[in-house]
Amino acid sequence: MNHLRLLITGGLGFIGSNFIRCLIKKHPSYYITNLDALTYAGNPVNLKNIEDHPNYTFIKGDIANENDVKEAMKEVDAVVNFAAETHVDRSITHPENFVRTNFTGTYVLLEYARKYDVERFLQISSDEVYGSIENGSFKETDALTPSSPYSASKAGADLLAKAYYDTYGLPVLITRSSNNFGPYQFPEKLVPLFTIKALSNQPLPLYGDGLNVRDWIYVKDNCTAISMVFQKGKVGEIYNIAAGNEKTNLEVTRFILKELGKPESLIHYVKDRPGHDRRYSLDTTKIRSLGWKPAHNFEEEMRKTIAWYLQNEWWWKPLMKQS
Repeated sequence: MNHLRLLITGGLGFIGSNFIRCLIKKHPSYYITNLDALTYAGNPVNLKNIEDHPNYTFIKGDIANENDVKEAMKEVDAVVNFAAETHVDRSITHPENFVRTNFTGTYVLLEYARKYDVERFLQISSDEVYGSIENGSFKETDALTPSSPYSASKAGADLLAKAYYDTYGLPVLITRSSNNFGPYQFPEKLVPLFTIKALSNQPLPLYGDGLNVRDWIYVKDNCTAISMVFQKGKVGEIYNIAAGNEKTNLEVTRFILKELGKPESLIHYVKDRPGHDRRYSLDTTKIRSLGWKPAHNFEEEMRKTIAWYLQNEWWWKPLMKQS
């Protein structure tokens, strides 16, 4: 795999751009083509420092557009599909965008990957496809019970990808990650949004009672896990990715406020979101058996992440108009 030709979709988004930076650092001989539609969450600034790298090519294109995909996938060995609409709130108001990108777009990618006989197709998914769990943790073999148009569109894409493996023998792998945090995350998500609002002493809109539980993973740990699955994973298999940092949304909110020296009176409880899952939790035995484990401490990296948003107002300020 020394001179692998890799198509990465959605590579200007939060996780995708972090993954490309990690990949270029670890595998400088890889040829990377980044296909991104440049929607509101795709930001060229995220990869400004590597746009002139000799092994990196950017193509503006939509994964749900057959012509765009056909052109981008002509000469690649493998595909990693990050491209997705991801914000649950937006999926409630505009579900059609999520079905088009997350499900139809994945279909188009799978179909051309089959036609071009790619060696690997890695579908990036989410812990949200399982739905909520009161006790214990979800295994990869558990049933999917998605609660939102977002998670349903991702679950549908997972099932379609698995079907392409079962029916056509397409060498598909699937990863399902827990909540990511880190630099370059679009400021509609909890950590950057609450950090930015707290800086200007604006109220932080916390859903319900704030006791919904999420398992947080630093984005670079997720990237190393995805890379591990790509390199060592068994085709046709699904791998959960999480770091074991289960926190209530209230705990994360209080951490941000404390780190910024802001009062908890900024917390503003708002009406709960429809279909708001209570708790996510993933069993990661399978990926740990490949030799992966998280390398970063939650509190330490959360502090660094908050500091990054403090130091990079130039990056997020123009985006706040879109969030």
